[in-house]
Amino acid sequence: MSLAKILPLLIAAAPIALATPALAQGAAPSGPAAGITTQLPRGAAPSHYAIEVTPDAANLKFTGKVTIDVTVGTAMPALVLNAADLSFGAVTLTPAKGKAIKGAAKVDAAAQTVTLDFGKPLAPGSYKLDIAYAGVINTQANGLFALDYTDNAGAAKRALFTQFEAPDARRFVPSWDEPSYKATFDLSAIIPTGQLAVGNMPVKATKDLGSGKSRVTFGTSPKMSSYLLFFGLGELERATKMAGATEVGVITGKGNSGKATLALDASASILPYFNDYFGVPYPLPKLDNVAGPGQSQFFSAMENWGAIFTFERALIVDPRFTSEATKRRIYETVAHEMAHQWFGDLVTMAWWDDLWLNEGFASWMATKVTDTLQPTWEMLLTRVDGREAAMSLDSLATTHAVVQKITTVDQVNQAFDAITYQKGEAVITMLEGYAGEDVWKNGIRSYMKAHAYGNTVTDDLWKSVEGAGAKGLVAIAHDFTSKPGIPLVKVESAVCQGGQTVLTLSQGEFSRDKKDKAPLSWNVPVMAQTIGGAPQRLILQGKGQVSVPGCGAYVVNAGQTGYYRSLYPEANVKALAKDFTKLASIDQTGLLADNFQLGLGGYQPIGLALDLVDAVPASATPAVLAEVPEYLGSAYVMLESDKAAQGRGAAYASAKLTPVLAGIGYDAKAGEGPQVPVLRSALVSTLGDMGDKAVVAEANRRFAALATDPAALDGPLRNVWMGIIAKNADQATWDRLRALAKGAKSDLEKSTLYALLGAAKDEKLGAKALDLALTDEPGKTTSAAIIAQVGAEHPMLAVDYVLAHRAQYEAMIDVSARSQALARLGGGSADPAMATKLDAYATQYLTPESRKVVDRSIAAIKTRIETRNRLKAPLAAWFAAKN
Repeated sequence: MSLAKILPLLIAAAPIALATPALAQGAAPSGPAAGITTQLPRGAAPSHYAIEVTPDAANLKFTGKVTIDVTVGTAMPALVLNAADLSFGAVTLTPAKGKAIKGAAKVDAAAQTVTLDFGKPLAPGSYKLDIAYAGVINTQANGLFALDYTDNAGAAKRALFTQFEAPDARRFVPSWDEPSYKATFDLSAIIPTGQLAVGNMPVKATKDLGSGKSRVTFGTSPKMSSYLLFFGLGELERATKMAGATEVGVITGKGNSGKATLALDASASILPYFNDYFGVPYPLPKLDNVAGPGQSQFFSAMENWGAIFTFERALIVDPRFTSEATKRRIYETVAHEMAHQWFGDLVTMAWWDDLWLNEGFASWMATKVTDTLQPTWEMLLTRVDGREAAMSLDSLATTHAVVQKITTVDQVNQAFDAITYQKGEAVITMLEGYAGEDVWKNGIRSYMKAHAYGNTVTDDLWKSVEGAGAKGLVAIAHDFTSKPGIPLVKVESAVCQGGQTVLTLSQGEFSRDKKDKAPLSWNVPVMAQTIGGAPQRLILQGKGQVSVPGCGAYVVNAGQTGYYRSLYPEANVKALAKDFTKLASIDQTGLLADNFQLGLGGYQPIGLALDLVDAVPASATPAVLAEVPEYLGSAYVMLESDKAAQGRGAAYASAKLTPVLAGIGYDAKAGEGPQVPVLRSALVSTLGDMGDKAVVAEANRRFAALATDPAALDGPLRNVWMGIIAKNADQATWDRLRALAKGAKSDLEKSTLYALLGAAKDEKLGAKALDLALTDEPGKTTSAAIIAQVGAEHPMLAVDYVLAHRAQYEAMIDVSARSQALARLGGGSADPAMATKLDAYATQYLTPESRKVVDRSIAAIKTRIETRNRLKAPLAAWFAAKN
């Protein structure tokens, strides 16, 4: 599953408490191995499902029947399956030798189970279980759900899709809905004749039933977990290419497949790379990317085996407004979900504790293949941003280990976070660097072959890689996946002797809110070098020394592959600033991030970090220059309580960034480098947020030109310009933006413009946007995005509104996101009242297990308040000295 990088801007939800069934453990001869968590009684397991569904899209309901081949390993009083929002008809159980037995179904809604009682205990053996049932079609992305949209001719349409990760296949079919219960699936559906049905496998047969109905039957799937099953239906079209023996395709609404060419071409080029890298060829005959309109507050794409589902905003390219950064995210999302076809689908974690085995590896693999196949994008630099996203959570006491204990449904949903994804990727990057690329790849290949179509735990992977030749890797891997937090590698001294620099290092723990607690310790693989010198490795345990060739400025995380912070003496930071352009781009990016966070955390003066930012010359590479606006924007926001100091911060930013922007211009030029569009977007966006007069004037000029030229804003910066307009909108401008949203040419453009209505600095307009979100006008999956935009600008306004309208918001929110939504909505605040409000909400509505994201947001708010109070004076002084 891919979490959108804009997820915080899209998350918004009614604070609804969910039933969170506890998950029991036991022992059984079939199903999950002993010691693997399961909610269901051990002793019975499925091997095959034959499912037939009949959707009634117009009335948002469906009927189904399923025959399940079940093996009972030990005598059982009844069969217990997962089921949610399902009602039951006839139930029969037929032993391999014997007559069918009628059963009775008893639903436990809170536990999300159904107990099937056949009047007597079940003896060990093989059975066929037949169930007739009915369910609901949701309007948010859980189970079988409907997405409404307007086609290219302006007609209202409805398409159906499924979303089952983590615990929602049970909304589509009564099943053993846990990853360890793998089985094969036959799926058929009764559909309107002429519509396109999509499944994991190609269509095997289609039969006209008359009266405008047809039965579509898909081929039998490989053995897989229930959450990977997929069904889609609608007035759709499919474009295809061959990648070796595999047919890759994109499926969109009619008339839109041409906008998915980037995804199709990416799939065709990525698949051969993965076939080779994993050493196990992709085993299905086809691989589709299925694009759905709308959006989710929880995810952007899902790795259903052979039928990846992706919301259009993460797959479709529209030359009128798709940015260069968005195109790259599309490519990376395709790569991420394709990597899951091996890491997650072919080999699946045994339980959600090891979710990172899916997500961390897919993130790492996506970066790797994108960098290999699109080298001009410099994708390895994005690993620094990913590391920082993880460390923003990992530096707080509310963090968790990469491998975490999951005991409730809510905890499964909350496990999809930056620790699972970005820390997972960062740790894998570090371990690959330790093992070496060839040894690492050989270990991965061994792991894939050994566990194909099965389930694993994290240690299975470490053993495979160490067995391939990475001696000592298990100890390092255990430390970084079983312990929360961030190592801090401190340079105690650096002495130049005979052309060598001897570095004396010590290890601590970087934290934003628990510095008074005893630090954890890790086996830290340090890579140190002087600028231009050969890197040297050290496994740091407590204290140690490493000698590196050369004298002068040095780095102790060369290549930025290590998951740790590096604290230098002030003299070395100044030397690095002086020789900044001599560093590799990845080290330039990493040093900027590391030192800024060390300043925020109070480990060194914030002025030292800003000196490093100041040292980035206009001649730096565009990819590195594109990082600078973020740091200046962050400092600007921290000074919001001191308007005079904030003005000086904006003046400095303008003086630093405007010459760079002038050099590249507002519009793309023929022959400009591949990173220039990304730099342009970062510059315009940040300067616009700061209210830079020239940039705001340019936004207004272009917006005014729309009156006579509808294409005046078209291009990769369209949404950036619109964002500046929306932020500074008055009532007349807001009304015009709303009119543009109503008249948008596509649902994607429409939803983007509606969301921007929530971005106004004017609090009255924010209130109007919230009221608008309650209406049907924006669309069922857009309203939450409007609320989230209001929350980004006016968090207390948005949170209070959501608390006052809980019932109305329930229909707007993915079940998966509900326990997290309020925390995400208010988590960016720097108001102590918000921390109090979130705590009261969690105490009233959430269980101790389901309030973890709320507690994380509260910790972030408190840390943000402390940081701003501490840094206000030194930040103001630094900018004053520069003006």
